[in-house]
Amino acid sequence: MPQSLAVRAVLIDLDGTLLDTVLDLHAAANAMLDDLGRQEIAVEAIRSYVGRGIPNLVKRVLAGTMEAADDAAPPPAKALASFRYHYAAENGRNAILFPGVIEGLDAFKAMRLPLGVITNKAEAFTLPLLEHTGLAPYFDVVVSGDLLPRPKPDPMPLLWASGRLGVSPAHVLMIGDSLHDFHAGRSAGCRVFLVPYGYNEGRDVRDLDCDGIVSSLAEAARRIAQE
Repeated sequence: MPQSLAVRAVLIDLDGTLLDTVLDLHAAANAMLDDLGRQEIAVEAIRSYVGRGIPNLVKRVLAGTMEAADDAAPPPAKALASFRYHYAAENGRNAILFPGVIEGLDAFKAMRLPLGVITNKAEAFTLPLLEHTGLAPYFDVVVSGDLLPRPKPDPMPLLWASGRLGVSPAHVLMIGDSLHDFHAGRSAGCRVFLVPYGYNEGRDVRDLDCDGIVSSLAEAARRIAQE
């Protein structure tokens, strides 16, 4: 665990940390499966498949297994195009803010901490989602999954965002909900808080050696304010 340092910026994961987007993803996935003449899947399956971007989500949905994301091959072009088409219509329609998100963001802003979003979601969906849910004005930088050559769990997005905010990664707090957020934060040299309520691909984040498990962004802000 890195030495405790004053937090000067906060980077936050999107799906599963700020927003519960599983119903939008589920609707798009089932519409894609219908286009392909395939049987629909349950919403809980989608919840477990989220975490490595849309191409990997499509591969998991088609294969019915988490391990499909470990295959380097891209998903079938027809399936990916179908998913993107339907998700563009569903994006943000049923997305819900997790409890404590606005309170936490307001508290970070009151502390004058610059904020950023780090997500593996493509920019074409990330920016409209942030606008639709009213979150866009909170953030000074947004790093989507297709902005840089390597997305999470690679540290590149966090290092890039830290540079844009003018803050050393050692003074950055990463808040996420998954193993990928943990590894990205650790590799970048950031402090890492994890929430236990998101999309963690079946892994209990409480088993990870992070700097803190927080029940909400509001709790994360309180902990930082007390330091």
